[in-house]
Amino acid sequence: MYYLIYKPYLMLSQFSNEGDKLTLADLAFDFPSDVYPVGRLDADSEGLLLLTSDKQLNHRLLNPKFRHNRTYYVQVDGALTTEACQQLSDGVTISVDGKKYATLPGNAQPLAEPNLPDRNPPIRYRATIPTSWLAISLHEGKNRQVRKMTAAVGFPTLRLVRWAIEGLTAEGMQPGDVRELSRAEVMRGLRL
Repeated sequence: MYYLIYKPYLMLSQFSNEGDKLTLADLAFDFPSDVYPVGRLDADSEGLLLLTSDKQLNHRLLNPKFRHNRTYYVQVDGALTTEACQQLSDGVTISVDGKKYATLPGNAQPLAEPNLPDRNPPIRYRATIPTSWLAISLHEGKNRQVRKMTAAVGFPTLRLVRWAIEGLTAEGMQPGDVRELSRAEVMRGLRL
C-alpha cells in the first residue's frame, strides 16, 4: 500500500501520540496498521510525505547508498543572492550530531513565490526585512539539513515545504490531503 500525504505544519511524522501534538493518526483517513512514513519531516516543516507497507521500498529510500532526489521550496529571511544559491548547490558545512559535515552537492535556484496552500499560523511579516524563495534539490536527508544549510549561507529558513520526491509532487494537494497510489504509480514517480 502506498500513500502520499501533504503533512501539515506542526504535525509530527509519526502515528504514535506524543503529548498533545498532532500526529498522522489525526488525519481524516483510516490507514492500515502496517503503513509507516518513509523518512520524516520536522514538525515545523510541511509538505510531501510517502507512507507505505512496502519494506523493500522503505529500505531503498532510507539507505544512503540509493540516492534519490527531494525538492524543497524554502522561504528565507533576506534578499537571496546568487552567491548563496551557488554555495548551497556546491555543498556547505553544517553540524550533524555535534560534528562538522560537508553536504553533498545539490541544486539551489531562486524561485518566484510558489503557489502553496496558506500556512496556519502564517509566517511573520516584517516590512523592513524582505523574504525570498528558493527551490533546493538534495540527494540526502540529514536532520534539519535544509534549515542548517540556509542558515550557513546567511539566510535563515522561515518556511520549508517538501515539494517533491523524485517525480512525485504535492501538486494540487492541501495540508492533510491523502492520495492513495498504486505500486506502478509510485515506481514510475520514483523513477525505479
